[in-house]
Amino acid sequence: RGYSVISRRTFLAGTGAGLLAAPLAAEAQQPGSVARIGYLVTSPLESPEARAALEAFRQGLRERGYVEGQNIVIEYRAANGKIERLPGLATELVRLKVDLIVAGNTPGARAAQQATTTIPIVAEVLGDPVGDGLVASLARPGGNITGLTFLGPELVPKRLGLLKEALPKVTRVAALWHPGAFGERTNQVMLKETEGAARALGVQLQLVGVRGPDELDRAFSTMTRERAEALVVFPSTMLFNERRRIVALAAKHRLPSMFNNRESVELGGLISYGASLTDLIRRSATYVDKILKGAKPTDLPVEQPTKFELVINLKTAKALGLTIPPALLARADEVIQ
Repeated sequence: RGYSVISRRTFLAGTGAGLLAAPLAAEAQQPGSVARIGYLVTSPLESPEARAALEAFRQGLRERGYVEGQNIVIEYRAANGKIERLPGLATELVRLKVDLIVAGNTPGARAAQQATTTIPIVAEVLGDPVGDGLVASLARPGGNITGLTFLGPELVPKRLGLLKEALPKVTRVAALWHPGAFGERTNQVMLKETEGAARALGVQLQLVGVRGPDELDRAFSTMTRERAEALVVFPSTMLFNERRRIVALAAKHRLPSMFNNRESVELGGLISYGASLTDLIRRSATYVDKILKGAKPTDLPVEQPTKFELVINLKTAKALGLTIPPALLARADEVIQ
């Protein structure tokens, strides 16, 4: 399934405006023998979360026989949490005439799409690629973008239902969401469907939007002021990257929390339901390999996850004084004791 990439020393050497380029790139590249790819991400590359994602990608590359600095060179560009920087960074990668651009998420893929219609783009983790106008259809992308979707927006109502099943008495749920995570249409559909699910479940939904990490403290204060009894965190790369802080804030405010990723529950969140994002990132290397061997993005269907995991943290439940219904525990793929 996989591949391999760059040394920590190399990417940590770059700081400043969030631009990370491999210092060895010029020496390592021999004409015609070394593939050169751009790697465009939102988070600072030195953050633990970005390192974990990068390691998953590198593992995928290694599995496909790619060794960074030997038969592949990676040009790193990171927006350091500022989505508005992505278009400029994408343009920079296009100017470098890379063979392919790997985008970490929907905003990165959109920036790359606006910067080039010819260089192939592989997106690691997409929410709603069709709704966001990135591909014509999952089966036939139709342009220069392909990759993987974690079906983010579609599963939000299902998560709300599972949260209500775990906490039957809850009537007020805060929803933490990131307005820039997806395209306008996808965001609207996700909000509308979640509000519909909340009405059907007899739950009052409190939408709390955050555009960046600096708004998280305020968001949790708002939830507490509005007497939220539980929290559902909407899909977003930014919120995923801030999972450690979100889990800590939820614990501080004693809010049982539902996430779309097991990583948050491993850190102390209460419950999660979704695909493994780490697995998707690792699998994106398969697309890189196929394209470098001559395949065109338009002919490579966007991959959807086939496995969704329900993970429950009983330790967190006990700390919050909660009893999770045995029927739900029995359905969990993993229970953290």
